[in-house]
Amino acid sequence: MEDGERLSLEQIRALVEASEEVRFHCQDRGELYEWVNRTLRQQDYGRLKRGGKGLVRRYIAKMTGLSRAQAARLIRCYQGGSEVKPRAYQRHRFANRYTRADIAVLAAVDEAHETLSGPATQKILQRAWHEFHDAQCERLARLSVAQLYRLRKSGTYRHRRVAYQPTRPTQAAIGERRKPDPQGRPGYLRVDTVHQGDLDGVKGLYHINAVDEVTQWQVVGATAQISEAWLMPVLEGILAQFPFHIRGFHSDNGSEFINHTVAEMLNKLLVEQTKSRPRHSNDNGLAETKNGWVIRKHIGYGHIASAHAEAFDEFYRQHFNPYLNFHRPCGVPEVTVTAKGKQKRVYRWYATPWEILRQLPGLAGFLRAEMTVDQLQQTAGAKSDTQAAMEMREAKRKLFARFQHKRSA
Repeated sequence: MEDGERLSLEQIRALVEASEEVRFHCQDRGELYEWVNRTLRQQDYGRLKRGGKGLVRRYIAKMTGLSRAQAARLIRCYQGGSEVKPRAYQRHRFANRYTRADIAVLAAVDEAHETLSGPATQKILQRAWHEFHDAQCERLARLSVAQLYRLRKSGTYRHRRVAYQPTRPTQAAIGERRKPDPQGRPGYLRVDTVHQGDLDGVKGLYHINAVDEVTQWQVVGATAQISEAWLMPVLEGILAQFPFHIRGFHSDNGSEFINHTVAEMLNKLLVEQTKSRPRHSNDNGLAETKNGWVIRKHIGYGHIASAHAEAFDEFYRQHFNPYLNFHRPCGVPEVTVTAKGKQKRVYRWYATPWEILRQLPGLAGFLRAEMTVDQLQQTAGAKSDTQAAMEMREAKRKLFARFQHKRSA
């Protein structure tokens, strides 16, 4: 049957009606389809009458072993003016909206900002395009939070890419046990300490974390010890870094803040001092949250000798605090009351502390005398978010490399 495509219709009829099983043997599907092409061309299929077309179709089905529907499909393809040939399998794929270059930019942004939450990263990408006109973030500015998390799981992204020491409560008649009520005004601080661990009985340095309740403006400092002599200069420096007047100072019941020296300093500044209430764990929750998601995330949990406190304090003042307040978005809580009367916080808006501050009505009245809105805006626009993050990371790398080199030496 090597020349089976050249048979006449009478020979084809006799072959089709024969009871013997006759098959066309081929090496691959391409050879089989080529035989179908030759057969249809030789029989001039388009000019045949209805009976002749049916006979040829039955002949092709018997010789190739294809089903009636398959044989009819091949004939329709031939009649459509195209050669019958195998079609490569193509799985259905959605069009790629974000390229490998976009994923690389996302990985670089996450690396610079230490992988923030999806909404915060989305805000950074939007600011990069709309405010700083970074062409690399044009498509990423439209990235949804769900798609952002999916891109973080991609191979391209993965290829591109550290315990608290609880303070003991003390009984002191300093400060009032209550939750501060800022009433939408900035200047009510939540303050807490973070210890950088012990090593062979030697205490590490301490981080002092101060966060404004309304704007989430955050200033971090470092001290070798939390005694009054060491703490007071650092605490005064921290308060001086806030651009607005300080009205309230809230802490837990640790003796580093609940003492007469701190109380005297706050009295001179006309700042009210409050402290957390028993069985109200959320009284200082804002500062404790920032301890984990800011300080621990960037500095880690390993021991850092107290001798490096001055270097860390300088790093915070020059690089870390400006990055936190002008370039790192925070979730702004919207408090709603459920049908059962419970308060629920919903985070629909992400913004930097400076963006939150400048939205407040009467902002100029809250600022210090030597601080203006134009100065703050100029500081915020001097660098893009990712540029500031990368400079902060480079300064942090040099800082860690310096004291790690001394430790190994």
